[in-house]
Amino acid sequence: MEGQSKPNLLSNGPNGMWPAPVVPCPTNPMVTPLLTDLYQFTMSYAYWKAGKHQERAVFDLYFRRNPFGGEYTVFAGLEECIRFIANFKISEDEISFLKETLPASCEDGFFEYLRGIDCSDVQVYAISEGYVVFPKVPLLRVEGPVAVVQLLETPFVNLVNYASLVTTNAARHRFVAGKSKLLLEFGLRRAQGPDGGIGASRYCYMGGFDATSNVAAGKLFGIPLRGTHSHAFVSSFMSSDEIVDKSLCSLDGSTTCEDFVALAQSWLNKIQRSKSLSNVFGETNQSELAAFTSYALAFPNNFLALVDTYEVMRSGIPNFCAVALALHELGYKATGIRLDSGDLAYLSCEARKFFCNVEKEFGVAGFGKMTITASNDLNEETLDALNKQGHEVDAFGIGTYLVTCYAQAALGCVFKLVEINNQPRIKLSEDVSKVSIPCKKRSYRLYGKEGYPLVDIMTGENEPSPKVGERLLCRHPFNESKRAYVVPQQVEELLKCYWPGNSGKQREELPSLKEIRNRCIRQLEQMRPDHMRKLNPTPYKVSVSGKLYEFIHFLWLNEAPVGELQ
Repeated sequence: MEGQSKPNLLSNGPNGMWPAPVVPCPTNPMVTPLLTDLYQFTMSYAYWKAGKHQERAVFDLYFRRNPFGGEYTVFAGLEECIRFIANFKISEDEISFLKETLPASCEDGFFEYLRGIDCSDVQVYAISEGYVVFPKVPLLRVEGPVAVVQLLETPFVNLVNYASLVTTNAARHRFVAGKSKLLLEFGLRRAQGPDGGIGASRYCYMGGFDATSNVAAGKLFGIPLRGTHSHAFVSSFMSSDEIVDKSLCSLDGSTTCEDFVALAQSWLNKIQRSKSLSNVFGETNQSELAAFTSYALAFPNNFLALVDTYEVMRSGIPNFCAVALALHELGYKATGIRLDSGDLAYLSCEARKFFCNVEKEFGVAGFGKMTITASNDLNEETLDALNKQGHEVDAFGIGTYLVTCYAQAALGCVFKLVEINNQPRIKLSEDVSKVSIPCKKRSYRLYGKEGYPLVDIMTGENEPSPKVGERLLCRHPFNESKRAYVVPQQVEELLKCYWPGNSGKQREELPSLKEIRNRCIRQLEQMRPDHMRKLNPTPYKVSVSGKLYEFIHFLWLNEAPVGELQ
């Protein structure tokens, strides 16, 4: 995958001559023109056969419902879409496969056509990646020859769907955990394959997580890495006799402790003799102490121990404190502990009390503030429950429920034709939520006096833009009784040109992952709290202009067949 991040200088436009910086290939090498559904190629052939393949079409990519029972979504996956179309070219090997796969009736001229196509005549307008978005509002508007744009549908939906879903999931976990907690993504081993693991790490970081355990994602995207050891490391030790090199140089290099194992044991004895601490435990597990000591010798500056292999309060915590105090004597500062089982609220509180007692007993400043990390199949509900119970956890390691989006399998993005040859088109359904909003549109976010977004509004392409201080009628696209006047204090146009094709328009630059993450955090902070809350959030209003409302219903009546009663 790493090799795929290098720029492809020959495929970013006609003869590789785009004036803008060259766009790298997709991160995942499997993202090729063949990463699509068969019917995209059969439709493209039918367009070509009918002589319609060059007709100018406009498609909207959007979703119909917010995920996880919430009232907001975070848009992600745009960069990979742009990487895909910037390097879109069907290879000879792929042409040969398509010849074998499509019906024998397909003419050779179609395959010659496929050899020559790229996305130089395609334009993509999109909401910026990391923005908070809402149902029905186009995330991307894709314009170009209908046969080419049709081939982009499945890969675009694929690249946006999971990315936006898992970014939203991460943002929701961040909201419940609070700003002050460290959130660590630990989901690689439970993710849906390598691509799911890499994508989850990337987009969880975008959604507000602080670090990942995924080393490959750290290399690819520059995400901070975190990780210590597992239960296997602890249980692999039988006694301290297995530790060969027992010496440890002090932090300042002035002295060397020749037997760090004995130093840790001496500190454990001191803890056992302490009146304020001895009533918590008796004899600790000595093999666990050996494991902790060995790990501290390997990483004296980053000692964080998993303390629940045997018994947290009677063994893990005292053994950790003994090793941490030994490190402190040599000038080092231990990082903290990880809890991976049991009653996390209770154990974290008890561990914090123990640390504070150690600080008081031995005069070690800051020992009571030792970092407590919790893991063990955490999700939104457990974070919320921990908050209600009261806990002393500083960091959460979250995996399975986060990266698999266990609470909801998919976002449900769709890609609908809204205009062809300047003629608006509509998709009708008995389910009103599946009726599309026709024509090429512009989208705006209107802000109120307090700085919060009030409503997103879609207008026809040629309608005048909403203006600050001017009253504007906002209508629900399909419910005639839902309407409101808004006097915006700020107006933000949402769709920007991220791929101009050969139109000559200026292209928005793709920001770094860290910049998108910061944008996402700012966006979430801008939202009104009642839209964000977990229980019964207030729906955010998505509307259309009065003119667009009238046109939708005119076209609806015009396209819907009139029934006849017998």
